Amino acid sequence: MKKIGKKDQPPLSVRLIRAKLADLMNQGDPESPGSKIGDAVGIYAYFDFDGEPIYVGQTSSAFRDRVGRHMNGQRSDAVAKFILDPFEVADVEMWSVSGVKGAVDPENDTKPLSVSQKRRMLEPFEYSVYSILERQSMFRAVLNEGVIKPSALVVPPVSVRGRIVPDELWEERKHSDVRIARRASTISRLSQMISEREVSGGMRRTLLLQAKRLAWLADDRIREIGAQLPDDEDRLIDED
Repeated sequence: MKKIGKKDQPPLSVRLIRAKLADLMNQGDPESPGSKIGDAVGIYAYFDFDGEPIYVGQTSSAFRDRVGRHMNGQRSDAVAKFILDPFEVADVEMWSVSGVKGAVDPENDTKPLSVSQKRRMLEPFEYSVYSILERQSMFRAVLNEGVIKPSALVVPPVSVRGRIVPDELWEERKHSDVRIARRASTISRLSQMISEREVSGGMRRTLLLQAKRLAWLADDRIREIGAQLPDDEDRLIDED
C-alpha cells in the first residue's frame, strides 16, 4: 500500500482553504513595499459568511503563523475553548503595523524588544480595530473572550483582506442550515465547558453572543423559506 504524504492527508476541502490562505498571505504588505503581508505583524480579524466580524487579535509573530494556527486549530486558545469555529471564517483581514517586527530595546539597541513590549506597541491598533468592527457589527459585539484593553484610538494602517473559502466550497459552507448546525454544536460544546469549569465572565458573554447569532441565523432562515406560519407541508411532515 502506498503511503500518503502529510501534505495530502487532510481532506480536499482543508487543502483548498489552506491554498487560499497561502495566496492571501503572499499578497503585498501595504506598509512595506516588496514584502508579503504574511511576513508582517500587527492586527488581524475574522469575518463570517455574512461579513460579520467575529474575532479580533494581535500578533507579534508573522500573520501566516498566527492565523495559520487558528485555522488549523493548533495551539489556539480561541479554538480550543470553542469561542471560534474556524469553519465560520470566510474572510481574513490584516493590518500590518510597521516598526514592531524589528524593534529594538531603546536602552540597548543590540537587544530586540520582548514579546510583552511588542504587545504594548500593538495595543492601540488592536483596540482601534476592535472598536471600529464592534460598531460595524449588527450585534455591536465581537466574539473575543477577553476584553480588549482600552487605549488611545489611532488610525489603523491600510489593510489586506481576502476570502479564504474557495468557490468550490462557498455555496455548501454558506448554506444557512449547515451554519445553524455548526453554530448550535459550538454553543453546545462551549456551554458544556462552562458547566464543568470555573470560567471568566468573558466566556459567558461569548456564549450569550453565540446564542444571539444562532437565533438571528435561524430566524433569517425561517424568513428566507417563508415558513413563519405552519402550512400543509408541515402537517404532512408531522404525520410521517
